[in-house]
Amino acid sequence: MVMVLSWGLGGRADTPSVPSAVTVSAAESQPIELVEAQQAAPIQVSTLDGNFCPSDLQGAIATIVNQPQFDSARWGILIEPLAEGTLLYGQRANTALIPASNTKLLTTAAALQVVRERNPQALGAMEERLTVVNRDSHNGYADDLLRRIGGQSAVRRVLTPLGIATDSYEQVDGSGLSRRNRATPAALVTLLKAMAAQEDAADIFYRSLAVAGTSGTLRNRFRDTVVQGRLYGKTGTLNGVRALSGYLESPHYGTLVFSILINQPGQSGAVMLRAIDQIVLQTARVTPCD
Repeated sequence: MVMVLSWGLGGRADTPSVPSAVTVSAAESQPIELVEAQQAAPIQVSTLDGNFCPSDLQGAIATIVNQPQFDSARWGILIEPLAEGTLLYGQRANTALIPASNTKLLTTAAALQVVRERNPQALGAMEERLTVVNRDSHNGYADDLLRRIGGQSAVRRVLTPLGIATDSYEQVDGSGLSRRNRATPAALVTLLKAMAAQEDAADIFYRSLAVAGTSGTLRNRFRDTVVQGRLYGKTGTLNGVRALSGYLESPHYGTLVFSILINQPGQSGAVMLRAIDQIVLQTARVTPCD
């Protein structure tokens, strides 16, 4: 059965209808990332004991990204506390890479801004819609949502006031399926921080994300680790591309905001996923040191 959603974005009355971009069978309408999660065995990641100081995080991540199998990889990583504080880790954070479905963060954040402008009372009704796009990574609905809010020009118009520079991303579609999409980790972290600061939309955006080891495209990742249930994020999957951006709840830093992108044509998706997950697990071990 194809899910029917009405986006509540103003204009004519919100009569539920199936978007033309999603008039396909139930099997075909499943998001690529969700199908992959259903078919693949859970990614096994190392769970190291003990904590370490922030100054040691650079070396810990270096041991992951500098492995020989990543010699041709392009990494972009940024990890910061949500509250103003010290940068925990950055590597090519201003390098624009293919973000795959992390593009949906731009789409859904912009949709919330447009709804705030047109009909603020409808914000609450957006949560179910955004969850389909972010948690379940539904490509057809993401592309339809971008069309309904006014396309790429609308995204730029509403995201620029949030501090997202127009030269830090290039959005071609709403879903991230196009390999012509580009985004920097810095742009995605700035976006995530800006959304967390919006009193009327922060919770809606946060709850729309997949939860590590629990739901959506993250349900088979980070199970039985310290990160399970504490990471809310958006995955990204294309051939030679993996991405994970979101929020990690830390007992020492509060909420950490992060974006990890890797572009490496020809590399195994499982290898890239395992590396990203190890970076997250290492980040979860960081403890402030005097």
